Amino acid sequence: MLNDAHVAELVYAQVSEAWPARACRFDPDRGHHIKILYHFMSRLFSGIQPTGVIHIGNYLGAIKNWVALQEKYDSLFCVVNYHAMTVPYDAKKMPQMTLDLAIDLMACGIDPSASRRTILFVQSDVPETTELTWILNTVTPIGDLKRMTQFKDKSEEHPEAVNMGLFDYPVLMAADILLYKATVVPVGEDQLQHLELSREIARRFNNAFGKTFDEPKPLLTKAARLMSLTDPTKKMSKSMGPESYIAITDSPEVIEKKLATAVTDEARKKRTDPGAPEKCNIYALHKFFSSKDEIDYIATNCQKASIGCLDCKKLLAKNIIKELEPIQKKRAELIKNLNQVKKILADGAIRARAIARKNIEEIKNKTGLFY
Repeated sequence: MLNDAHVAELVYAQVSEAWPARACRFDPDRGHHIKILYHFMSRLFSGIQPTGVIHIGNYLGAIKNWVALQEKYDSLFCVVNYHAMTVPYDAKKMPQMTLDLAIDLMACGIDPSASRRTILFVQSDVPETTELTWILNTVTPIGDLKRMTQFKDKSEEHPEAVNMGLFDYPVLMAADILLYKATVVPVGEDQLQHLELSREIARRFNNAFGKTFDEPKPLLTKAARLMSLTDPTKKMSKSMGPESYIAITDSPEVIEKKLATAVTDEARKKRTDPGAPEKCNIYALHKFFSSKDEIDYIATNCQKASIGCLDCKKLLAKNIIKELEPIQKKRAELIKNLNQVKKILADGAIRARAIARKNIEEIKNKTGLFY
């Protein structure tokens, strides 16, 4: 007859084979009561558009958080190329930008190969996404979409290209999330309105056709908000030109050059002028890349004018270069193995579609689309 310890070991063996990263081995020496440390993970979804280089604002604000979160959740990370079509773009460059973004994500630490818990794929490789978008359109009031502030902002930014895709962007986002029945979505404050609409769409669908979706919850991480090197009153953005940001692909020489001309505390017009670190964008960047001792050193000596802005920038450059070095090394390796990158994305699409097909069948059955 099997005792509790034998049962625990058998269950552990089966769990370990299917989900090796989720099982914890039972330790009989820890006490009389048997505990099997195993649970089904919540599912996380997040997407990023292939719109060009990744800068340190993208890296610290989103991607670095994703790398940590993939250890806690079953994670789907998607290159959302359909979303990128909602504003003017170069179709000839899209394929390479899609591959470049996948390479950047893996170089930063998104790891679909070492663990079966992480899926990395391209949005357009899963046709069920657009199927569900249409279905969800039928339960989404136009008034809700008209209230989306991002549509208003993008319409002002691209008045010549206000299109239905831009208007319907939030429903496509809802389809991205609900297709995989994701329960958590890491978002910044600027995406909260869209996620709340996704939750409302899930509620409307459930009310109309029966319980199908859990309402996805926002995962508000401590996202970094990095400001432009050329105008610290504005968020770091590619639209402000290459001198305003540091790309994760920038060489040490380029990083040093960009920081050398970056705007600092306006009070320090001369080397001997004392500064106010909390008003300086360079000091703000130190908080993300430098050690506590270095940050304290910069703050104290800036206020005393014991060091100049150039000294502060050189230390920051050294630390950013150090942070990006392993990313750039991994990126170079991936570029040499593009076929492997494509295989990873193809495998990711297969795994994503396995989930999507199962769920879309349930959705189409409930909505009367099977006959």
